[in-house]
Amino acid sequence: MVDSHRSQPKKRPGFPASLELARPTGGLPAASGHRVVKVAAPAPLGLGMDSSAVRHSMVTKLARQGISDPQVLSAMGTVERHRFVDSALVNQAYEDTSLPIGLGQTISKPGVVSRMLELLRQGSATRLGRVLEIGTGCGYQAAVLSLLCTEVYSIERLRGLHDKARDNLRPLRLANVHLLFGDGMVGYDKGAPYAGIIAAAGGEALPQCWLDQLAVGGRLVAPVAAGANSPGRQALVVVDKTPQGLRQTVMEAVHFVPLKSGIA
Repeated sequence: MVDSHRSQPKKRPGFPASLELARPTGGLPAASGHRVVKVAAPAPLGLGMDSSAVRHSMVTKLARQGISDPQVLSAMGTVERHRFVDSALVNQAYEDTSLPIGLGQTISKPGVVSRMLELLRQGSATRLGRVLEIGTGCGYQAAVLSLLCTEVYSIERLRGLHDKARDNLRPLRLANVHLLFGDGMVGYDKGAPYAGIIAAAGGEALPQCWLDQLAVGGRLVAPVAAGANSPGRQALVVVDKTPQGLRQTVMEAVHFVPLKSGIA
């Protein structure tokens, strides 16, 4: 993992990512490029929240909700979500609910995270290339993205959360994750173009710089205000950047924290 306090990526450390993709319930294949760890449900590894059975149960529920991308399910079953929430909330870590992470922000529910990642991947059989995440939060989604993309740039505007994400991700030694402290509304031009952009906060409209930094053939997934007819409501929006221009698709209703500019 690379951490930058001035929105400048440092030289990537030489150690490999330590996360290994587990095979989700039902025999789904793991993401390419990672060794598969077969975990038998009758003999879960670890105890309590460390048990692989707890994550397998979450993945099973996600599949029942309609998540079908095997690589997304495998990544969700690999990253230990309880390590990204406060100790008082650990027992709720694998429930399909959002949880507070401080400074008025939340960690999104697993169902929303997996849905957005599935949309971002567009059913690709291989890893995505370079991806920009707007809103690092506690670092959970960045960890999942690290298993689905070749490189992740994740930017956070709140210093307290940037530091929390850095502390949460450091033990995982993710060589392909770059943490940036800065204004997510302006994106990160030095890493562009991006094969994918994903946002964990919703505004009135998509910033033009995000669209400019998206590569042709790339996809952006973000919540956006539903419009004047639905004040206070948001919808998930998918934008594909094609050689002919931008193609936007409005998906289901969602609820995210508001997108804000500046740093704090």
